[in-house]
Amino acid sequence: MSTHNEHTPTHAAVPAGAHHEHDISHDPGLYLRTLIALLILTVITVAAAGVHFGSGTANVVIALTIATIKASLVALFFMHLAHDKPVNAIIGVGGFIFLGLFMLFTFLDVGSRVPLLPNNMPAMAQPTPTPTTLNPLLTPPPAPLAPAPSATGAAGGAAAGAEGEHK
Repeated sequence: MSTHNEHTPTHAAVPAGAHHEHDISHDPGLYLRTLIALLILTVITVAAAGVHFGSGTANVVIALTIATIKASLVALFFMHLAHDKPVNAIIGVGGFIFLGLFMLFTFLDVGSRVPLLPNNMPAMAQPTPTPTTLNPLLTPPPAPLAPAPSATGAAGGAAAGAEGEHK
């Protein structure tokens, strides 16, 4: 009867001078370098948020590009796609690149549109003003309600009338 590990070489079968493959996925230096790169990209993201690059679309494109690079680093090293089959890393990074491209073209398209009006409604030269009674900032507060009648006076009279009926 044969067992599963009968044909697999053990560590004792490997000659003493042979080199083992080094598993780079457990290298703490790799994780430290990835962390430093992510922190640097985060500082760049915060700095880029304070700079106006000409239009809102340019700011968003730059922020999404930096975010795509950071997401690719996380996927490649923390999700171990870099140490997996190369086709998986290509598919993962390619997915992020295409997502960025699709969003880029969407933002470019939105920036080139004009506001649409219905065909049966002509453009108004002067829009109808909103009545001030509907504006909560210009409407005066309502008058306070009148105080309710005293509870002791009304209840005392009713109780006295009820006693008289029982006698």
